[in-house]
Amino acid sequence: MENTNVKKTNRFMEGFRFLIYGFEIFGVIGFELLWGFVVEPFLYKRGVNDFNTWQMIVHWVVTCTAWGLGALLVVKECKKKSGLDLIENLKKVSLFDKENKIKVWQWILIIIGCAICLLSTWIDWDGSKVLAEFHSRGPLLFVFQYIYYLFEVMLVLLIIIFGQTAFEKWFNNNKIPFGGILVALTWGLGHWLSKGSLATGLYTAAGGFVFGSAYLLTNRNVKLSYILLCIMFIL
Repeated sequence: MENTNVKKTNRFMEGFRFLIYGFEIFGVIGFELLWGFVVEPFLYKRGVNDFNTWQMIVHWVVTCTAWGLGALLVVKECKKKSGLDLIENLKKVSLFDKENKIKVWQWILIIIGCAICLLSTWIDWDGSKVLAEFHSRGPLLFVFQYIYYLFEVMLVLLIIIFGQTAFEKWFNNNKIPFGGILVALTWGLGHWLSKGSLATGLYTAAGGFVFGSAYLLTNRNVKLSYILLCIMFIL
């Protein structure tokens, strides 16, 4: 006869492990706070808002490099300790996975979510965010900033994946966007601290919840989720 207590304990520990991976990714994101608000101001004798062009580029290059390496280490740790190989899974799943076809009602909700995010961004920026940043940054900084955004979206998606996996193992429920809730609590908090604005933190938290919902609506298709998150966050 199977020991129910042992089974529950194993399920709890498996979920806890994935939750830790999610917090590790959040810690990777937090590198930018240390680099941009402690190390660089000491080196340049100026705050991040006063960086010149090359200082800003160095900031983004170092941040993206640290983010990429940090994410890779966490993903490899996940594979080693849990057996979940996200890199291999990413290779196997096509952009539009025929074996796990997305239903019409899911596409409708996905489109609604994207539309809400794009509309809120348009209102917040009083027009196109992309055009506004291109005009304010110039071509060179614009390119590096959007490369930075691509890395940021990757880390947000990893938090969603790990958070969703953790809570599903605990509660055996795959209908609630637990990953989005974890992003809302972590990524939202990070923006509150880095931007010094509670409103920005709450706005980011709401966006994180929508991102987590998109991951579920794509039936956990990582490639498609990444593209959708880029559209909702970057554009």
